[in-house]
Amino acid sequence: MINFEEELKKFHPSLEVEDAEDAIYNQDLTDMADLLVKMLKESEEKSNEVS
Repeated sequence: MINFEEELKKFHPSLEVEDAEDAIYNQDLTDMADLLVKMLKESEEKSNEVS
């Protein structure tokens, strides 16, 4: 029979998973709100240039 407590003691997480986790969390992702804010700013700048 498997002794789960012993198996858990032997467990070591994969370094690849940890590296992937860091890369995902440290990435600056643009969402829809960011895109809308950028579009509004660009629109305001263009309207100010025309005025």
